[in-house]
Amino acid sequence: MKILNQEITMIAAVAEDNGLGLDNKLVWHIPRDLKHFKDLTHGHCIIMGRKTFESLPKALPYRKNIVLSRRKNINYKGAVIVNSVEKAIDETKNDPRPYIVGGGEIYKLFMNYSSYIELTRIHHKFKSDTFFPKINLDKWEVIKRHDIKKSEVENYNYSFLTYKRKK
Repeated sequence: MKILNQEITMIAAVAEDNGLGLDNKLVWHIPRDLKHFKDLTHGHCIIMGRKTFESLPKALPYRKNIVLSRRKNINYKGAVIVNSVEKAIDETKNDPRPYIVGGGEIYKLFMNYSSYIELTRIHHKFKSDTFFPKINLDKWEVIKRHDIKKSEVENYNYSFLTYKRKK
């Protein structure tokens, strides 16, 4: 769904069962996926929930960090705090491609607003307590796929998938 000529994009790395992480941490380390995330989101607005922001060492540089939270009176260095989806989107009005970067509840909130999903599918199962919402293939189609095989540098097989909302 385009909003103000924007293409809101959700970006996530998920396990086979859509697991995102455990105890507010990623349970894998894939340097190439981190670079992929950085390359795509650099220079853009990123919207995340409070727990996701708190899991970071600091606000991500070269991006407008927008934190969506129900909590009142919170303040984070380098981030704009909002308390509604509409206010989060309004903060991105000058960005043609803002990114939704997590966590699980935030992805659910933005599923109907998003035009694209950039998903790294890790072909492995991990213990997780947070999950990416199920992607309805009646509404979404894969328009790009790049498979990466396990190697000395990469501990898992995974795929970079780009989904586009069907018209």
